[in-house]
Amino acid sequence: MLQGKRLVITGVLTDDSIAWHAARVAQEQGAEVVLTGFGRGLSLTRRSAKRLPEEADVFELDITDPDHMAALVSDLGAKWGGLDGALHAIAYAPEDALGGSFMETPPESASIAFLTSAFSYKTLAAGLRPLFNEAGGGALVGLDFDNSTAWPSYDWMGVSKSALQSVNRYLARYLGAENIRSNLVASGPLATIAAKSIPGFVQFDGLWEIRAPLGWDTSDAEPVAKMACVLMSDFALATSGEIVHVDGGFHAVAAGITEGL
Repeated sequence: MLQGKRLVITGVLTDDSIAWHAARVAQEQGAEVVLTGFGRGLSLTRRSAKRLPEEADVFELDITDPDHMAALVSDLGAKWGGLDGALHAIAYAPEDALGGSFMETPPESASIAFLTSAFSYKTLAAGLRPLFNEAGGGALVGLDFDNSTAWPSYDWMGVSKSALQSVNRYLARYLGAENIRSNLVASGPLATIAAKSIPGFVQFDGLWEIRAPLGWDTSDAEPVAKMACVLMSDFALATSGEIVHVDGGFHAVAAGITEGL
């Protein structure tokens, strides 16, 4: 499905992450892959890169640092010349922007959540744009969590996910003429390091258990990873601006089978 594709997978930390599994599936489907990590977690990224079917190169990327973005583009240009796809798996909100303190969150913390989790998708797209153009087009995919309703504890990260969804639509609008697609995968909750840092995560786990029509396994990131790879492949050539739910069908129902009794 991805034979010959050149992909950059951002935000890889450990091998339980969606991004790592996306890199694994992509390699299994024939893609060449590089990973990015950041700061103190970079050593973990390098360790995770060794656990892929083929060890991948790792580049450091602080998405909020223009010099890092420029260096990544230069490195990818030197390695491949062009680029076919990228997975945006970057999100962060300060502690005081989560956990039920929505009304008390200072503007600085809300801004950090937005810049890191939503605006960064545009930053990645703008940076990689020349490489996509060299390849004659490409595919951007971002990781989302459905925020059509307000969730307990998710707070300003939820607001940032709403912003991410809007950024996705505008990227589809402005980059479509260059044959660059932009889509999101809205995942159900997964027991990754990032998710476990969200206060009250256990509430999400229990809710999906009783409501998702197809069931949901918080320890299995592969269904989400596979959909991300589909969207980076030529099987999605006419799909852009979309949010694809991979959540066991949770988003489609108002109550679980037993909840309605």
